[in-house]
Amino acid sequence: MEKQSKICINAVTRELHSFAMQKYKCIKSDLRSTRRTSVSISTISRRLYEKSLTAHRPAKGPKLTAQHRRDRLEFARNHCEWTLEQWRTVLFSDETRVCLFCNNRRRRVYRRQGERFESFEESVEYGGGSCMFWGGISVDGKTEIVCVSRTRGGRGQGSLNAGRYITEILEEHVVPYAGYVGDGFMLMHDNARCHTAAIVRDYLQEVDIPVMHWPVRSPDLNPIEHLWDDLKRRVRALDPAPTTLQELQVAVLEEWEQILQEAVATLVRSMKDRMEAVIKARGCNTRF
Repeated sequence: MEKQSKICINAVTRELHSFAMQKYKCIKSDLRSTRRTSVSISTISRRLYEKSLTAHRPAKGPKLTAQHRRDRLEFARNHCEWTLEQWRTVLFSDETRVCLFCNNRRRRVYRRQGERFESFEESVEYGGGSCMFWGGISVDGKTEIVCVSRTRGGRGQGSLNAGRYITEILEEHVVPYAGYVGDGFMLMHDNARCHTAAIVRDYLQEVDIPVMHWPVRSPDLNPIEHLWDDLKRRVRALDPAPTTLQELQVAVLEEWEQILQEAVATLVRSMKDRMEAVIKARGCNTRF
C-alpha cells in the first residue's frame, strides 16, 4: 500500500497542472478513477508535504489565444535587450477602478456573554460606488493621478472616451511630462478604445509623441499594475475608511503622493525580468 501511494503521489506531482486547483478529496477521486487505486486524504496530504508542495492561491491572468501569445513573445524578444536607459524614457500609463466599501474581509470582535450588540459594524448597500483613475510612472517620476469618472448605483460621470482622453489626460499630463523627459520620450498605454481611436492617434502624431506598440491582454508587462495593487491596499487600510466618493477620491490622491519614487523605479527596473519571463513562458501569462 505504501509503495502504491508513492506511485500515485508521484503521478500527481508529474501532472501538477491537472491537479493544481483541486482539493484533496478531488485528487483522491481522480486517482481512484484514473489509477484504479484508493489513497486516503491523509496520505495525499502527507506525501505532498514531503515533496514541499503546499497550497497557494492560483495566479490570475487574462485568457490568451495563440495570436496573443505570439504577439507577447515577439514583443518580449524585441525588448529583452533594452537597457534601463532605454526604459527610462517610457511613461507607463493605465487606468484603474477603486471601489467604495470594497473591504470584504470578515472582522471579529471580543465581547462578554450578553454583549452581542455592543460592538457592530455598519452595513451599506451593495455597490457603494467607485472612482476610476488614470496615472503614469517612469524611472524618474510619476504623473499626478487623475480621477476620470465617479459612479454610484450605475449613475455618475461618464466613462473615459477618446475626446476626454485627449483633453484631460494627454494635453494636461502626458504632453508636459514628455517635455520633462526630453528626447526619446515614448508613451505606453494599452489597447483600450479611448487610447486607440483615430482622433487620439492623430493628436499624438500632431504633438510628436510616439506610442510603444503594446501586445493586447498583457497587464503583467505593465509595472504600474503593481502600483495600483499597492495603492488599493493603502486605501483599504485607512481607518476611518472613506464613506463617500469624494472622500475616496481625496484618499486615493493622498496615498498616491505617499508612494516613494524608489518603489516606482524598482518596478520599472523589473522590465528586463518581465521580458525574460514572457520568453521563458513562450508568451503565456507570467508570475508578474
